[in-house]
Amino acid sequence: MRTTVTLDADVLALVRKVMRERRISFKAALNQAVREGLLRPPSRASRAYRLKTYRMGYRPEIPLDQALALAAGLEDDEIARKLNVRK
Repeated sequence: MRTTVTLDADVLALVRKVMRERRISFKAALNQAVREGLLRPPSRASRAYRLKTYRMGYRPEIPLDQALALAAGLEDDEIARKLNVRK
């Protein structure tokens, strides 16, 4: 069957490399590449990523229901620490 295919430059380079290595025609190299790609069994699904968690303890002095206030407080503490380091 005759058809027109537009190959990306990197794919064309790979096909030409196979042509040289195997001493075959462009048509044969392209057919082999397509055949190998389509006949290859699908790759195994990757395992689910698991992250081990650790208890950090409850700190009643930190109001967890006010996340923005917590972030602002932490930022203020860091700014104060940096200013103290400069002295």
